[in-house]
Amino acid sequence: MKDGASSHDSQMFDCRVAFADELTHLARENEKIVAVCNDSVGSSNLGAFQKEFPDRLINVGIAEQNMIGVSAGLSNGGFIPFVCAATPFLTGRALEQIKADIAYSGYPVVLCGMSPGLAYGELGPTHHSVEDLPWLRAIAGLTLIVPADPTQTRDAVRWAATANVPVFLRIGRTKVPEVTPRGMPLRVGQADQLRDGSDVTVIATGVMVARALAAAEALAKIGIKARIINMSTVQPIDKETIIRAARETGRIVTVEEAVVRGGLGSAVAEVVVQEHPVPMRLLGVTDFAPTGNVEFLLDYFKLNSDGIVGAAIDLMRR
Repeated sequence: MKDGASSHDSQMFDCRVAFADELTHLARENEKIVAVCNDSVGSSNLGAFQKEFPDRLINVGIAEQNMIGVSAGLSNGGFIPFVCAATPFLTGRALEQIKADIAYSGYPVVLCGMSPGLAYGELGPTHHSVEDLPWLRAIAGLTLIVPADPTQTRDAVRWAATANVPVFLRIGRTKVPEVTPRGMPLRVGQADQLRDGSDVTVIATGVMVARALAAAEALAKIGIKARIINMSTVQPIDKETIIRAARETGRIVTVEEAVVRGGLGSAVAEVVVQEHPVPMRLLGVTDFAPTGNVEFLLDYFKLNSDGIVGAAIDLMRR
């Protein structure tokens, strides 16, 4: 099976499309919903929203720190701002404002990080957003959601619109298949087990979930039963599911399109080391990336089914 393709749906999707469609739909039902962006109407897929609601899209220009302040003011005024920007600039340039103006103040602003991870490919480390999860996970009071496919993206947008808490949505650009079983809703704060297994657990998030499922099929062919967990909520983390996996499978691999220092893998390890220590392997970005398209970069960092299979086999040998 090709990386990124699921067993029940080989069609590939850009989650930004699902995000924009759902946001526009919700805005028709709730006039308090507004979009705020940093000259990123096109890259955030907000063209249709702008056409239908021209007075409810605020484009602050390339001024990310100001964008967060404007959004906090809108929230304080009773609006529900969806702040849309390329993830490296939303999180890197405005981290202080996210901390002080949004999270510390408790304003229910929805921060929408577009094209995260290695999605910008050849534009290089200045445009790669692989530090966002560690940066934001260090901030108290901020819910971090990383949808794995269009279904979870739509569910996350709907949840965030009424959650009344500060939220960060990591909206992928790299195309993925549908991996969420029909009828399985997004449960914020709870992980989804997509495949059972007793030998090793693979905990993945975002675009890595489809690759984890592909790895499980490859492992099954050599007699290794891998449990696959979609950890769509990185903060707050689902401790119970992690502890159960550690106890029942005895080995855990984490895989994320982010640096391994402080992100999903670290969050899982913090639970494991305190509750039920087991051998682990943390897969993710380990350095600044070379020049190349997104698939090349994912392969370079072994963020593919072969890399996951290798990590699982390494743990089985212990």
